[in-house]
Amino acid sequence: MGQLNIKDETLIAEAKELAALLGTSTTAALREAVHARLEREKAGRDERREMKVAAIMAIAREASKLFLPGSTSDHSDLYDENGLPK
Repeated sequence: MGQLNIKDETLIAEAKELAALLGTSTTAALREAVHARLEREKAGRDERREMKVAAIMAIAREASKLFLPGSTSDHSDLYDENGLPK
């Protein structure tokens, strides 16, 4: 596996402090912190996606009210059996 070379002194100090508070190694503390943040980001992304889908569906419901009853979008009346314009 690859190597990670951290040159940020503040990050190193905070990682060591977190490790001391958790009673673990710096590597384990960083692993846990990155894992927790990654899970939060994934969950947030899923929530945002669900909110976007819900918003799109709401727009579709409102837009469907604007079409006349029985209207379709297949446009079959405009084309012949070969798909060419009539």
